[in-house]
Amino acid sequence: MADHDLTGFDRGTFTHDGTTHRVLRRGTGPAVIVVAEIPGITPKVLEFAERVAAIGCTAVLPVLFGTPGRDADPAHVGRLKGGLYMASSIGKVCVSREFTVLATGKSSRVVTWLRALAADEHQRCGGPGVGAVGMCLTGGFALAMATDERLLAPVLSQPSLPLAVTRSRAGGVDISAEDLATVRGRCEREGLRVIGLRFRGDRLVPGDRFAFLRRELGEAFTAVELDDSDANPHPVSPPHSVLTDHLIDAPGQPTRAALDEVLDLFRTRLLGQDRGPNGEAPA
Repeated sequence: MADHDLTGFDRGTFTHDGTTHRVLRRGTGPAVIVVAEIPGITPKVLEFAERVAAIGCTAVLPVLFGTPGRDADPAHVGRLKGGLYMASSIGKVCVSREFTVLATGKSSRVVTWLRALAADEHQRCGGPGVGAVGMCLTGGFALAMATDERLLAPVLSQPSLPLAVTRSRAGGVDISAEDLATVRGRCEREGLRVIGLRFRGDRLVPGDRFAFLRRELGEAFTAVELDDSDANPHPVSPPHSVLTDHLIDAPGQPTRAALDEVLDLFRTRLLGQDRGPNGEAPA
């Protein structure tokens, strides 16, 4: 896959509390904030955004690190080039005060900016509320964003923070106790539903992390856990990115079913659509 030239995506910026990031947008309808995984907004992340736009939502992609549209797949760009790009994005995150990489019980500072972006996009795009998808390092951001009542559809795809270097970090997620209590209250009072996705063998997203979310959120948390054998075998990396690199986009594939469940959450909560009597998605 070659670099994506961002054709079809509008480009702008958003500033909150003195911090400005670039933003890409595609589509019309209620907003879904798509927060990319490391190393950034790759062509695969843009493909996912296109799927979000295709169901009638506006995909909104903040540029927090990396070069939008740049292909990072070692199979396409080579191991050295892909590895250097990955390392540069990780390095930026590790030195940035916006991200909390190791601490437990703490929400990253960038979440405040993302909440403000979601509020602004809700005003811009309309609809009953906003969706959010966090991926990998940003996976838990979607949960912390859900303290805002406008966030109606949070999705945590392979949430990888805090880095699982100790047992306590493996059994938690990057959200403060106060924010988690607020989200839990919304689940109990409002029927907020949270989806999490992971491959069972993914060391970056240990099973204890999803067990923690089950305990804290109860039936409001839907865990989509896939066998490693369900992953697209093409990437050289171990199974990790459910909605992007390791997706097998074909009917009957477990990763495709996971993608469909995420899109159905947006259809139900943001567009007011339900599956038909035989389980088919709306046209």
